[in-house]
Amino acid sequence: MAFRLRKKKDMPGGLWSKCPSCTKMIYSKDLEQNMSICPECGFHNTVSARKRVEITADPGTFVEHFSDLKPTDRLGFVDNIPYSEKIEKAQEKTGNADALLAGECSIGGHPAVVAVLDFTFMGGSMGEVVGEKITRAVELAGEKNVPVLIFSASGGARMHEGAISLMQMAKTCGALKKFQMNGGFSISVMTNPTTGGVTASFASICDVTVAEPDALIGFAGPRVIQNTIRQELPDGFQRSEFLLDKGQVDLIVTRDNMREKLGQLLGYAAKQVVSS
Repeated sequence: MAFRLRKKKDMPGGLWSKCPSCTKMIYSKDLEQNMSICPECGFHNTVSARKRVEITADPGTFVEHFSDLKPTDRLGFVDNIPYSEKIEKAQEKTGNADALLAGECSIGGHPAVVAVLDFTFMGGSMGEVVGEKITRAVELAGEKNVPVLIFSASGGARMHEGAISLMQMAKTCGALKKFQMNGGFSISVMTNPTTGGVTASFASICDVTVAEPDALIGFAGPRVIQNTIRQELPDGFQRSEFLLDKGQVDLIVTRDNMREKLGQLLGYAAKQVVSS
């Protein structure tokens, strides 16, 4: 009996996604419709900054600010490829000038200024432009007399900008301190991952610190810490639930409840302002 070999049809890419937590294969459209939350285990996958705004802000209320700010290669940094080329590739991939989206919106009917890090742009790393946009967002919230919300998803400071990127830690903390001294209310939302200089600066000093479930939050990574101290780390180390138990995080909120919970927090802040 003769068998006819047929050419295997090519499967279009991007139809399925593998959950990094439970490793189950998920139909990409189902994952997107579920706010990028794994329907099997509930793991919260990273979303872009614009998607974050879409699922958090009240529909049609977001107005972007500071979109004209763009990064420059001041140091002429060359890794495998020049930093300037990495910037161009990230801009083409994401459609954004840098790793942060900022603007005004309302959440639950309450006005606010939001600053959202985008992990899809060079790992959400904080360089000169990110620090400047966060600072301007905080200052805008002060001018408008509204709260500021900062969503973090980052690998930390951007090494390609050297000390300039590290300076943004002090710069953003100074802006938030001044904002708080003038009676401003701030909320930090830590998502997976929030690490490095971002964790060690603005992400950890807001009035209320919220985290998504099972988000990796820390300065140095767990493997670096374990190799340094040569000790086994506790279960769940540097995850949201571990940090909630230790008091570094105020509450954990699932993505599908985030808009409602943030609206409640903004409502409490508005009442506080009125009563005072």
